[in-house]
Amino acid sequence: MNKLLIFCFAVIMSCTSTIAQKSEDMQSKAEIIKSESQGGTEQPGFVIIKNEQEFQKIITSMQGISLVEVGNEPAIKFPVFPKDKKVVLYNLGRFNSGDHTIREIKNISVKDNVLYVEVPMYESGGMEIQVLSNPWFIFTVPSNYQFTSVQLKSSK
Repeated sequence: MNKLLIFCFAVIMSCTSTIAQKSEDMQSKAEIIKSESQGGTEQPGFVIIKNEQEFQKIITSMQGISLVEVGNEPAIKFPVFPKDKKVVLYNLGRFNSGDHTIREIKNISVKDNVLYVEVPMYESGGMEIQVLSNPWFIFTVPSNYQFTSVQLKSSK
């Protein structure tokens, strides 16, 4: 019974992961590399990831619970670290309910050293289970973008 419960939990957690697919028009703009509904910080904020080792360390530390069979090493599939773009980890903060995972970036721009990330507006489905979540996502921006803060903007 315990193994079945752990298996069901693992399946549910794996369904919440999102890895964005590459599209031609996003290559020059922004691209989501990884997005999760749990593991982020309580306060919104960002970090620029500088290299592959830091990237793997962050993914490993924020990945959450994973099942490991006795005698086997845990298998984490790391997304490819882009060499020609800046990689940004953004924590959305703490939410009391709903799914606040970012699945799409519509547009990005920089003005007065602020990176504006336009994402689809979150629409609640009505009554929801009250669950605390700390969503986060990792995305890329062109390497020539210079910014000191990140701000999310909602759009329809």
